[in-house]
Amino acid sequence: MNEHERGTEGLGLFHAMAQHGVEQLAFWHEPSLGYKGIIAVHDTTLGPALGGTRFWDYPSERDAVIDALRLAKSMTYKAAITGLDLGGGKAVIVAASRPAGDVVPDREAIFRAHGRAIESLGGRYITAEDVGTSEEDMEWVRKETTHVTGLRGRSGDPSPLTAYGVYRGIKAAAHHRYGSDDLAGRHVAVQGVGHVGYHLCRDLHEEGARLTVCDIDPGRVERAEEEFGARSVDSDSIYSVEADVFAPCALGAVLDDDTLPALRCDIVAGGANNQLADARKHGLAIHRKGILYAPDYAINAGGVISVFGELKGWTAERARIKAGEIYGTLLQIFEAAERDEIATFEAADRVAERRLAEARHL
Repeated sequence: MNEHERGTEGLGLFHAMAQHGVEQLAFWHEPSLGYKGIIAVHDTTLGPALGGTRFWDYPSERDAVIDALRLAKSMTYKAAITGLDLGGGKAVIVAASRPAGDVVPDREAIFRAHGRAIESLGGRYITAEDVGTSEEDMEWVRKETTHVTGLRGRSGDPSPLTAYGVYRGIKAAAHHRYGSDDLAGRHVAVQGVGHVGYHLCRDLHEEGARLTVCDIDPGRVERAEEEFGARSVDSDSIYSVEADVFAPCALGAVLDDDTLPALRCDIVAGGANNQLADARKHGLAIHRKGILYAPDYAINAGGVISVFGELKGWTAERARIKAGEIYGTLLQIFEAAERDEIATFEAADRVAERRLAEARHL
């Protein structure tokens, strides 16, 4: 638990909101359906808060709240640094909920209840798919609200564009670190080969990168081995793989006091949100180790670009071009960090916060 999360002890929710800068925190409960939803609206300075809905079996409801708060803030900074007119928000549904009588929950009913919760916010929050949710889930949400993106026949699953942005970000990091963005022969250790991780492996494999992967799902690992010639290791060993790049593409908070000392890479650049268990403490620690860190909310912005493009009626090609600009954004962050002798997460925060400050002034 870091200093910003201690405020949730004893239900100190307003303190936790203040620590994370969250404008609004909404709780929704429909016991007969097994629906427990949390929606965090972090900042609407630049526009309505956009962020996916995560469906996950959290260790506790407190953990679910913390996840929503942290992810919502990350979405605000992601939109700001990418130049999108959006705020940041996030929703989580506690997946272990059970309706009265311990009847197995009906997934459509849960997501339609979630849609009603979103609709009640009057457009302050727009959702999309995230960890544990799918296009089909968003179609059920759509039956109750128009404030949803990532729908079939439109932008659809944002994972491929997220992965493409991460791929472009890895190339930018390689350019800064090695003087060339050519990834042929480079070794990338990918943690998690689900939606984003799988597509990232495909992009890296097509350029000739060597891959080592891990995942809690053996089927996903086998697919990566068969399709990309990847080597596999267990989930605990992925941190100590000697590689050029470590790409976290699973859940967040994976870089902490225990895992950081094990890293044997030059670059950390992946698609997971909130990779640093404590943004400041572990951001400084990775900087002191001499590892080039691509701030997660900057490198994984392809997903929010995808759904923003849907809202604005962009073509798929226009959204892909915008995601490709992550390359330049990261180069600017790396150069600013080097020039000002600060960590890369600090340089990224300055860019995002400057845009927010300018918008508030206007």
